[in-house]
Parts: sequence; C-alpha cells; structure tokens
Amino acid sequence: MEKENRVEFKVYGKYALFTDPLTKIGGEKCSYHIPTYEALKGILSSVYWKPTIIWIIDQVRVMKRIRTQTRSAKPVKYGGGNELSIYTYLADVEYQVQAHFDWNYHREDMAKDRNENKHFFVAKRMIDKGGRRDIFLGARECQGYVEPCRFGEGKSDYDDYGEIAFDLMFHGFDYPDELGGNELHTRFWRPKMIDGRIDFIKPEACTIRKVVRTMKANPPQSIGLDGDGLLEGFEEWEGHK
Repeated sequence: MEKENRVEFKVYGKYALFTDPLTKIGGEKCSYHIPTYEALKGILSSVYWKPTIIWIIDQVRVMKRIRTQTRSAKPVKYGGGNELSIYTYLADVEYQVQAHFDWNYHREDMAKDRNENKHFFVAKRMIDKGGRRDIFLGARECQGYVEPCRFGEGKSDYDDYGEIAFDLMFHGFDYPDELGGNELHTRFWRPKMIDGRIDFIKPEACTIRKVVRTMKANPPQSIGLDGDGLLEGFEEWEGHK
C-alpha cells in the first residue's frame, strides 16, 4: 500500500564523496561507489527536518554511470600544518530517492506535533524549493541540488543492467535520541544494486553493529505558554544558554 507520508526527489551534483571509513585513517579519502543510507538521510534532513520525525530511506536509483575522479587536497594535520593528500570523488552524479518518515517516539515532548499531513506537505514544499539548508553530497565541498521527481521515471544508465553486489558497507548511525539507549552505534550491511535500484533495509534490520562511544540524548527543555501568557521553563532555558 502506498504510504501517505512518502516523498520522492532527485538529487544531483558535480562531485560526491560518500567516504569509506577505512580510508579516513590515512587522510586520503575514497568514496563508496553508491550513496550510503546515512548520507541520503542527511540530505533529506537538510531539505526538511523536525525532532518529531525520523526519515526512513526506502530506495535509491542511480541515474548516471558511476565514475570516479581524483583531486589533490591539503588537509590540516592534527599536529598543525598541512599535508598533500589525494581524494577520490564520484563525478557527475544523479540519484532518485524515495523515502518516508516515522514518528520519533523518544521525543514525548513533541507528541502534540505528530500531524502527518502537516509534515508531509511542508516536506513536499521544501523539495519543490530545493531544501531549507544547503545540500551536500557526503562532504561540504560537494554541493548538491534537489528537485522533485517521480521515482522510476526517466532513463537510467543501469536499466536492464542486472545485479551488482557490494561488500560490507557503512549503513548509518544509531543515535540515542532516535533509538534510545546511552550509546552511539555504527551499522553495516551488504547492499545489492539491481537495474540501478538499491532497496535499503531498515536500521533495526542491520545485524552488524559496533559501539562508537557512550552518548546520552539531551533534548532541550520544552518552552510553552502558561495561563498568564508567560513562557514556562524560560528560567531553566536561560540558565543553559
């Protein structure tokens, strides 16, 4: 059954860098050949996000041929100064994305904001306008652009291409404010691309996880109007500024 809170959009750009974590250690970053779940979730969160909702990426369609391009960079060293590195980017990328949102039940303070129609239509308007915030394709130097589309329409370079299997790949992060607990986890999976389409499994379906560090969710205190029209919780909020 078609979800009423499902959105579809196209995202494209000159370069993309969906960094393989293994290549971060040496300083010379290398992109995955396909976008990660977390990167697409970040793009959609830049288009429209509120703590009431959690974006779930359903599937992505790779529209253009996967090509890489190397560029020289001078990242800052931890001990100071710069060093010469080579970054491997994806070049001339375009994707169709289909996603929907679920409620963030760990934010009970936002329970009154769980209005599906409101969030759906605001998200649609933000997609039409290209997003609320700047769009980046994995890294800040990779500017992206968002437009509305109908998922599955148009020609892809991978139509009728068959199956391409990818090995172990980063899926995303488990944040305490979304899934509960007091730890930040990283998830991994093994994706398959069939005729240019990748169906993402949900975060809870990922069986390979690793603890990154201890982290505790600390949402801001809700501020509302009391019977006298004054801001409830304002004193506590002022004390944490």
